[in-house]
Amino acid sequence: MTTGGFDQNQNQPGEPSYPTPPQFDDQVAGGAFPGGAEPGSLGVRFGARLVDYILVGVVTWILLIAFGVADNIAISGLVSGILTFAYFVVFDIRGWTPGKKMLGLSVRGPGGGNPTPQQASIREAFNLLNIIPFIGGLLSLIAVIVIAVTINSSPTKQGKHDELAGGTQVVRG
Repeated sequence: MTTGGFDQNQNQPGEPSYPTPPQFDDQVAGGAFPGGAEPGSLGVRFGARLVDYILVGVVTWILLIAFGVADNIAISGLVSGILTFAYFVVFDIRGWTPGKKMLGLSVRGPGGGNPTPQQASIREAFNLLNIIPFIGGLLSLIAVIVIAVTINSSPTKQGKHDELAGGTQVVRG
């Protein structure tokens, strides 16, 4: 049977071809990462992040109570944002957080090693949105939704924050 000159594997005449998807440093096509690591799923990543938020939240709450500033929304937001940001940056540069370790995940830089302090800071910058009085919580929620949507729609399971940090990855193991 003739196809009239149409090849299913080619574009229609006059149509542009699709570009090759972007690659991050040592990442190979098809979503694989250096060393053959498998990306962490959105659900497991969410669980790990929830564990970490609970841990840093308890510490933050204790500090706010101890210093008698838990009633002050501006100070609470400032302390919460800074401590959450610091918690994730300090652990990210080590390649894990308690939540990630508990659920069998690790965070890697674009080349497969631990993220640099700069990469970790960029990756976790959205946590600083809590510093903004009154609307910081809403902005943080919007950022988390954007990150979740981009993780879920990415074949490599990388969120917008991973992309902005140069291609960081959360992988199994």
